[in-house]
Amino acid sequence: MSFLAIDSQKALFTMQKNQLQFEKSIIASRTLVITREMAELSESAGDDYDYENDPVYKQLEQTEIYYQTRSDNLDSQITLLDNALSSLKTLVNNNIKSTCQLNLAGGS
Repeated sequence: MSFLAIDSQKALFTMQKNQLQFEKSIIASRTLVITREMAELSESAGDDYDYENDPVYKQLEQTEIYYQTRSDNLDSQITLLDNALSSLKTLVNNNIKSTCQLNLAGGS
C-alpha cells in the first residue's frame, strides 16, 4: 500500500513541476517581449534618450526585474521538487530491495 501512496505523491510532484516549468516558459516569453520593447524605445529615442526620467522605460525595467526574480524563484521551486522526486525514487528503490530481501530470507 505504501508504494501506491508514494506513487501518488510522485505524480503530484511531477504535475507541480510541470506547472512551474510552464509558468517559467511564459515568464521567459514575457521577459523577451519587454526586453524588445525597451530596445525599441531606446532606438527610437536616439542618443540623447533619458532613461532615468522616462516613466514607460522605468516601468518596463521594473517589470523585467520582477520577471527575473519570479523566474529565479521558480527555478528554486523546481529544484526542490526535483530533489523530492529523487528522494521518492530512492525510497521506492530501498523499499523494493528490502521487500525482496525479506521474501528471500522468508523463503517466499
